[in-house]
Amino acid sequence: MKILVPVKRVVDYNVKVRVKSDNTGVDIANVKMSMNPFDEIAIEEATRLKETGVATEVVAVSCGVLQCQETLRTAMAIGADRGILVETDVELQPLAVAKLLKALADKEQPSLIILGKQAIDDDCNQTGQMLAALLGWPQATFASKVVVADGKVSVTREVDGGLETLSLTLPAIITTDLRLNEPRYVTLPNIMKAKKKTLDNVKPAELGVDVASRVKTIKVTEPSKRSAGIIVPDVATLVAKLKNEAKVI
Repeated sequence: MKILVPVKRVVDYNVKVRVKSDNTGVDIANVKMSMNPFDEIAIEEATRLKETGVATEVVAVSCGVLQCQETLRTAMAIGADRGILVETDVELQPLAVAKLLKALADKEQPSLIILGKQAIDDDCNQTGQMLAALLGWPQATFASKVVVADGKVSVTREVDGGLETLSLTLPAIITTDLRLNEPRYVTLPNIMKAKKKTLDNVKPAELGVDVASRVKTIKVTEPSKRSAGIIVPDVATLVAKLKNEAKVI
Protein backbone atom coordinates (compact mmCIF):
# COMPACT_ATOMS: atom_id res chain seq x y z
CA MET A 1 0.00 0.00 0.00
CA LYS A 2 1.32 3.43 -0.98
CA ILE A 3 0.67 6.48 1.20
CA LEU A 4 0.90 10.04 -0.13
CA VAL A 5 1.64 12.76 2.43
CA PRO A 6 1.54 16.45 1.46
CA VAL A 7 3.79 18.70 3.60
CA LYS A 8 3.92 22.50 3.69
CA ARG A 9 6.78 24.90 4.43
CA VAL A 10 5.62 27.53 6.93
CA VAL A 11 7.10 30.02 9.38
CA ASP A 12 8.29 28.05 12.42
CA TYR A 13 5.68 28.03 15.18
CA ASN A 14 8.22 29.40 17.69
CA VAL A 15 8.79 32.55 15.61
CA LYS A 16 6.84 35.73 16.37
CA VAL A 17 5.28 36.68 13.05
CA ARG A 18 5.84 40.25 11.84
CA VAL A 19 3.66 42.11 9.34
CA LYS A 20 5.44 43.96 6.53
CA SER A 21 5.58 47.75 6.84
CA ASP A 22 3.46 48.16 3.70
CA ASN A 23 0.81 45.73 5.03
CA THR A 24 1.05 43.49 1.96
CA GLY A 25 1.71 40.32 3.94
CA VAL A 26 3.89 38.61 6.53
CA ASP A 27 7.64 39.23 6.58
CA ILE A 28 9.46 35.92 5.99
CA ALA A 29 12.88 37.37 5.13
CA ASN A 30 15.57 35.81 7.36
CA VAL A 31 12.87 33.99 9.32
CA LYS A 32 13.21 30.35 10.35
CA MET A 33 10.94 28.12 8.26
CA SER A 34 9.92 24.57 9.11
CA MET A 35 7.38 21.87 8.31
CA ASN A 36 3.79 22.60 9.26
CA PRO A 37 3.26 20.82 12.63
CA PHE A 38 0.07 19.05 11.50
CA ASP A 39 1.91 17.75 8.41
CA GLU A 40 4.70 16.49 10.67
CA ILE A 41 2.06 14.44 12.50
CA ALA A 42 0.81 13.13 9.13
CA ILE A 43 4.27 11.99 7.99
CA GLU A 44 4.86 10.38 11.40
CA GLU A 45 1.60 8.41 11.13
CA ALA A 46 2.43 7.26 7.60
CA THR A 47 5.89 6.16 8.77
CA ARG A 48 4.39 4.18 11.65
CA LEU A 49 2.02 2.43 9.24
CA LYS A 50 5.03 1.48 7.11
CA GLU A 51 6.98 0.26 10.14
CA THR A 52 4.10 -2.02 11.16
CA GLY A 53 3.98 -3.53 7.66
CA VAL A 54 0.65 -1.95 6.65
CA ALA A 55 2.22 0.36 4.06
CA THR A 56 4.99 -0.43 1.60
CA GLU A 57 5.92 3.09 0.49
CA VAL A 58 5.49 6.63 1.80
CA VAL A 59 5.75 9.50 -0.68
CA ALA A 60 6.07 13.08 0.59
CA VAL A 61 4.80 15.93 -1.60
CA SER A 62 5.28 19.67 -1.28
CA CYS A 63 3.98 22.50 -3.47
CA GLY A 64 5.79 25.84 -3.53
CA VAL A 65 9.17 27.47 -3.96
CA LEU A 66 12.47 25.63 -4.43
CA GLN A 67 13.27 25.92 -0.71
CA CYS A 68 10.45 23.45 -0.03
CA GLN A 69 13.05 20.79 -0.84
CA GLU A 70 14.33 21.29 2.72
CA THR A 71 10.89 20.43 4.06
CA LEU A 72 10.79 17.31 1.89
CA ARG A 73 14.25 16.26 3.14
CA THR A 74 12.92 16.57 6.71
CA ALA A 75 9.94 14.38 5.75
CA MET A 76 12.33 11.80 4.29
CA ALA A 77 14.44 11.96 7.46
CA ILE A 78 11.33 11.12 9.47
CA GLY A 79 10.57 8.13 7.24
CA ALA A 80 9.28 9.00 3.76
CA ASP A 81 10.86 6.90 1.00
CA ARG A 82 10.98 9.66 -1.63
CA GLY A 83 9.79 13.18 -2.28
CA ILE A 84 8.07 15.16 -5.02
CA LEU A 85 8.28 18.94 -5.27
CA VAL A 86 5.73 20.79 -7.40
CA GLU A 87 7.79 23.93 -7.90
CA THR A 88 6.08 27.29 -8.39
CA ASP A 89 6.61 30.87 -7.22
CA VAL A 90 2.87 31.56 -7.30
CA GLU A 91 1.25 31.98 -3.88
CA LEU A 92 -0.85 28.82 -3.80
CA GLN A 93 -4.38 28.72 -2.46
CA PRO A 94 -6.12 25.58 -1.12
CA LEU A 95 -8.02 24.81 -4.34
CA ALA A 96 -4.84 25.06 -6.44
CA VAL A 97 -3.00 22.74 -4.02
CA ALA A 98 -5.92 20.28 -4.08
CA LYS A 99 -5.84 20.22 -7.89
CA LEU A 100 -2.08 19.60 -7.89
CA LEU A 101 -2.47 16.79 -5.37
CA LYS A 102 -5.27 15.25 -7.43
CA ALA A 103 -3.00 15.21 -10.49
CA LEU A 104 -0.26 13.53 -8.46
CA ALA A 105 -2.73 11.06 -6.95
CA ASP A 106 -3.90 10.09 -10.45
CA LYS A 107 -0.26 9.50 -11.37
CA GLU A 108 0.98 7.80 -8.20
CA GLN A 109 -2.22 5.81 -7.40
CA PRO A 110 -1.86 5.83 -3.59
CA SER A 111 -4.26 3.86 -1.40
CA LEU A 112 -4.22 6.50 1.34
CA ILE A 113 -3.53 10.24 1.50
CA ILE A 114 -2.77 11.69 4.94
CA LEU A 115 -2.69 15.47 5.36
CA GLY A 116 -2.42 17.85 8.26
CA LYS A 117 -5.88 19.24 9.05
CA GLN A 118 -4.67 22.80 8.44
CA ALA A 119 -1.57 24.94 7.99
CA ILE A 120 -0.56 27.28 10.81
CA ASP A 121 0.06 30.20 8.42
CA ASP A 122 -3.36 30.59 6.77
CA ASP A 123 -5.47 28.25 8.98
CA CYS A 124 -7.69 27.46 5.98
CA ASN A 125 -8.50 23.82 6.83
CA GLN A 126 -9.73 23.26 3.26
CA THR A 127 -7.21 21.30 1.18
CA GLY A 128 -8.04 17.80 2.45
CA GLN A 129 -11.77 18.28 1.98
CA MET A 130 -11.34 19.80 -1.50
CA LEU A 131 -9.02 16.96 -2.52
CA ALA A 132 -11.56 14.36 -1.36
CA ALA A 133 -14.24 16.08 -3.44
CA LEU A 134 -12.04 16.23 -6.55
CA LEU A 135 -11.03 12.57 -6.27
CA GLY A 136 -14.43 11.33 -5.12
CA TRP A 137 -12.79 9.48 -2.20
CA PRO A 138 -14.19 9.03 1.32
CA GLN A 139 -12.64 11.29 3.95
CA ALA A 140 -12.16 11.47 7.71
CA THR A 141 -11.03 14.77 9.20
CA PHE A 142 -9.43 15.62 12.58
CA ALA A 143 -8.21 12.06 13.14
CA SER A 144 -6.94 11.14 16.62
CA LYS A 145 -6.52 7.40 15.87
CA VAL A 146 -6.01 5.47 12.62
CA VAL A 147 -6.23 1.69 12.15
CA VAL A 148 -5.83 0.09 8.70
CA ALA A 149 -6.98 -3.51 8.15
CA ASP A 150 -8.69 -5.65 5.49
CA GLY A 151 -8.82 -2.94 2.84
CA LYS A 152 -10.51 -0.48 5.18
CA VAL A 153 -9.34 2.24 7.53
CA SER A 154 -10.98 2.93 10.89
CA VAL A 155 -10.59 6.53 11.99
CA THR A 156 -11.43 7.96 15.41
CA ARG A 157 -12.05 11.68 15.07
CA GLU A 158 -12.66 14.43 17.57
CA VAL A 159 -16.05 16.13 17.51
CA ASP A 160 -17.67 18.68 19.83
CA GLY A 161 -19.48 16.03 21.86
CA GLY A 162 -16.58 13.56 22.18
CA LEU A 163 -15.21 10.97 19.76
CA GLU A 164 -16.65 9.60 16.53
CA THR A 165 -15.37 6.47 14.75
CA LEU A 166 -15.67 6.14 10.98
CA SER A 167 -14.92 3.18 8.72
CA LEU A 168 -13.66 4.14 5.25
CA THR A 169 -13.10 1.98 2.20
CA LEU A 170 -9.69 2.51 0.59
CA PRO A 171 -8.60 4.60 -1.22
CA ALA A 172 -9.35 7.34 1.30
CA ILE A 173 -8.22 10.69 2.66
CA ILE A 174 -7.40 11.46 6.30
CA THR A 175 -6.55 14.79 7.93
CA THR A 176 -4.66 14.67 11.22
CA ASP A 177 -5.36 16.31 14.56
CA LEU A 178 -2.80 17.11 17.28
CA ARG A 179 -3.52 14.05 19.43
CA LEU A 180 -2.95 11.47 16.69
CA ASN A 181 0.71 10.96 17.64
CA GLU A 182 3.91 12.57 18.89
CA PRO A 183 6.35 13.08 15.95
CA ARG A 184 9.78 11.58 16.49
CA TYR A 185 12.99 13.54 16.89
CA VAL A 186 14.88 13.66 13.60
CA THR A 187 18.36 12.23 14.16
CA LEU A 188 21.52 13.22 12.28
CA PRO A 189 22.02 9.74 10.71
CA ASN A 190 18.49 9.89 9.29
CA ILE A 191 19.11 13.41 7.97
CA MET A 192 22.20 12.10 6.15
CA LYS A 193 20.24 9.14 4.75
CA ALA A 194 17.51 11.50 3.53
CA LYS A 195 20.03 13.33 1.33
CA LYS A 196 20.46 10.15 -0.73
CA LYS A 197 16.75 9.54 -1.27
CA THR A 198 15.03 10.45 -4.54
CA LEU A 199 13.51 13.89 -4.84
CA ASP A 200 11.66 14.63 -8.09
CA ASN A 201 10.90 18.14 -9.29
CA VAL A 202 7.87 18.91 -11.48
CA LYS A 203 6.06 22.06 -12.60
CA PRO A 204 2.29 22.68 -12.36
CA ALA A 205 2.12 22.92 -16.17
CA GLU A 206 3.49 19.37 -16.45
CA LEU A 207 0.56 18.22 -14.34
CA GLY A 208 -1.89 20.23 -16.43
CA VAL A 209 -2.98 22.42 -13.50
CA ASP A 210 -3.63 26.16 -13.54
CA VAL A 211 -2.47 27.59 -10.21
CA ALA A 212 -3.36 31.23 -10.86
CA SER A 213 -4.66 32.98 -7.73
CA ARG A 214 -8.40 33.55 -7.53
CA VAL A 215 -8.31 35.42 -4.23
CA LYS A 216 -6.34 38.63 -3.67
CA THR A 217 -5.03 39.73 -0.29
CA ILE A 218 -5.91 43.40 0.10
CA LYS A 219 -4.28 44.16 3.43
CA VAL A 220 -2.61 42.37 6.34
CA THR A 221 -2.57 44.03 9.77
CA GLU A 222 -1.69 42.99 13.30
CA PRO A 223 -4.60 42.60 15.73
CA SER A 224 -5.20 45.61 17.94
CA LYS A 225 -3.50 45.44 21.32
CA ARG A 226 -5.77 44.66 24.25
CA SER A 227 -5.79 47.12 27.12
CA ALA A 228 -5.07 45.89 30.62
CA GLY A 229 -7.95 44.91 32.87
CA ILE A 230 -9.03 47.00 35.82
CA ILE A 231 -10.49 46.21 39.25
CA VAL A 232 -13.78 47.93 40.11
CA PRO A 233 -14.90 48.54 43.71
CA ASP A 234 -18.52 47.43 43.34
CA VAL A 235 -21.20 46.10 40.99
CA ALA A 236 -22.64 49.55 40.33
CA THR A 237 -19.30 50.78 38.95
CA LEU A 238 -18.99 47.64 36.81
CA VAL A 239 -22.43 48.16 35.31
CA ALA A 240 -21.68 51.85 34.67
CA LYS A 241 -18.46 51.04 32.84
CA LEU A 242 -20.10 48.29 30.76
CA LYS A 243 -22.83 50.74 29.80
CA ASN A 244 -20.91 53.97 29.27
CA GLU A 245 -17.37 52.90 28.28
CA ALA A 246 -17.64 49.41 26.77
CA LYS A 247 -21.19 50.11 25.52
CA VAL A 248 -22.12 46.42 25.66
CA ILE A 249 -25.31 46.90 27.69
